[in-house]
Amino acid sequence: MRETGAIAGVSVAHADATVDEIEAAGGDGVRATVSDLLAREGVEEAFAVQTCNRSEAYVVTDRTVDGATALSTFAPDVRAGAVRRLDHEESLEHLMRVASGLESLVLGEDQIIGQLREAYEESKSAGGIGPVLKDAVTKALHVGERARTETEINEGVVSLGSAAVRLAAGEIDLTDGTAVVVGAGEMGTLAARTLDDTAVSEIVVANRTVPHAEFVVEEVDTRAEAVSLADLPAIIPEADLVVTATGSPDLVVHPSYVDGAGRVVCIDIAQPRDVDPAAGAREGVTVYDIDDLEDVTQRTRERRAEEARKVESIIDDELDRILEAYKRKRADDAISAMYAGADRVKARELDRAMSKLEAQGALNDEQRETVEDLADALVGQLLAAPTRSLRDAAGEDDWETIRTALQLFDPEFTAQAEGPDGADLTEAGAGGPDTIPESVAEELDD
Repeated sequence: MRETGAIAGVSVAHADATVDEIEAAGGDGVRATVSDLLAREGVEEAFAVQTCNRSEAYVVTDRTVDGATALSTFAPDVRAGAVRRLDHEESLEHLMRVASGLESLVLGEDQIIGQLREAYEESKSAGGIGPVLKDAVTKALHVGERARTETEINEGVVSLGSAAVRLAAGEIDLTDGTAVVVGAGEMGTLAARTLDDTAVSEIVVANRTVPHAEFVVEEVDTRAEAVSLADLPAIIPEADLVVTATGSPDLVVHPSYVDGAGRVVCIDIAQPRDVDPAAGAREGVTVYDIDDLEDVTQRTRERRAEEARKVESIIDDELDRILEAYKRKRADDAISAMYAGADRVKARELDRAMSKLEAQGALNDEQRETVEDLADALVGQLLAAPTRSLRDAAGEDDWETIRTALQLFDPEFTAQAEGPDGADLTEAGAGGPDTIPESVAEELDD
């Protein structure tokens, strides 16, 4: 029997890590990360999420030591203080907090919901999503939706794009100015929409694929133009504000692009970076990155503190529910192994008894059925009380009791597994919850 695996996670995020450290932990993308983790010993499931604010990975293993080992090389070049490691319960809670926007640079931002869904689909395509991570991620997304419909956690500044514009407005006068948005993805679109509500007179959207930029232009009422990235050297010197948000692995704005510019603010919200930091050394040019948005977002955090407490209450309730379901499944796995072991003993002893009875005189079908019913009843009655105890033990995280029960009731146990806290659990037999007699299962559910 395969035990219900436990989740282990690792996070490199903006709260503890720099932009460069998050980028270094990102590897070659979600699918490559998931494929690499699935190749590690003991890993049954894997999920990764990579955004401009975080690089995270999660695995499901039967033994907690395998999970820790598989994730040990996730961010090898990142200092220890920037890497947060999560056990099963911490992983579940952290995913809910991420989906709710509580872990975002801009508290309550909406973009993370779409990013998590995309990461889930990519991880699924790479073969990484199984029953444990499916429950964990879908529960997190559900909590994220509840947070936004039942509280006002997402009121006000809700994206890096809008936070970037807020930062720029504090630095320069945008009235009748020209703003350049580099990138036509979700963050670039949000930045353009936010700029549309300011006093800028023109918005230029630059993108590798011009038709995508044209789509963003259609989203705003301000006079706007779509151009290619190749036009940036000519456009940036005439701009007052540049917001970059591409998905390019290479630098998009080079120092030479700001030659001849007057006062221009460049805000780089891309991961990895779009703007060469050296551009900030030019006179009149100021370059900000994601780390610099902290001051802007801190004011939003203060206003949303009360709403965040409401979201945390939702998370507490949902976490209790999913942990209860997980623990029940753990207990059912152990109970199934116990019944499987008992069924093997029952079958063996029935064969012996039937052989002896046959030797004493032929048995008819009704007599055989009576003997078999007697054996089933004995097994069910003997194991009903231990079954209740095992479920109580799982609810109290008492994995030692589950291990001991397996040793007592399944003499053929051979392999070792672990509970989510590292306690040994014995893997034995085949079968699943269906091996519990229906009469006993009905009694337990009452």
